[in-house]
Amino acid sequence: MIAKLPRIALWLALALVLWFVAAVFGPKFGMIDWRFALGMMVTAWGPILIGIVALVAVIALVVVLWKGPRGEWWKPVIALAIPAALMAGLANVRSTAESVPPIHDVATDVLDPPEFTSWTMEKRAQLQANALNDYGTPLGELEPWKESLAGEDLATQSHADVIAASYPDLASIPYSGEQSDAMVAVALAMEDIGLKDVTSDVEGGRVEGVAETFLFGFKDDVVARVGDGEIDLRSVSRVGLSDLGYNAARLRKLSEAIELRLND
Repeated sequence: MIAKLPRIALWLALALVLWFVAAVFGPKFGMIDWRFALGMMVTAWGPILIGIVALVAVIALVVVLWKGPRGEWWKPVIALAIPAALMAGLANVRSTAESVPPIHDVATDVLDPPEFTSWTMEKRAQLQANALNDYGTPLGELEPWKESLAGEDLATQSHADVIAASYPDLASIPYSGEQSDAMVAVALAMEDIGLKDVTSDVEGGRVEGVAETFLFGFKDDVVARVGDGEIDLRSVSRVGLSDLGYNAARLRKLSEAIELRLND
């Protein structure tokens, strides 16, 4: 049994990799629910399994260096490196979550955020997606944040306050020329950055698309309001409390893509 310990440690480490692969890609392909994958497989059980595999790997490495065979040293080393890398990944996600505001709705115009078409709102309702909250209401008064932000300073701040303070670089995009040409540029820019199901509401002056994250397959709805000489953007997650900064990053990327298209 002791002689097989390095091999056992390596196989456990590889099984751990498969566990996390299933957790982050299972929801994307409809194999498991994202709440179970993220809440249980990654957040609850993930650190425990990482600790168990790391402990077995350490024991295996000590045994190999003490009793041999020395030629098997690489197996427990790899077995130890895998949980270490996974733990570093979880720590990075946790650090990111702590560095960004716990919101999932971001817009370039915080006083009058772009509205989605009725079709998109109906689709979000059917999917039981996150509600679209008023940008002027303090987070502590909104249902998703009442408990998590109880007693914190952030509870007194609204979406408008948080976005303005956390993402001051997000701004409306000025343009000259015809509105129809600007809408075409926006639609093409959305496709350029990988948005799917891009549609245009010509009468409403809106262009919409759907973004999907690489891990977990979370989907976010994106809308661009093309007004008179100005374009405003909004990106809203369908699920989850915090977007880890993804929506703001997406609006930055989309803004750059739109400006490139407008300057073509």
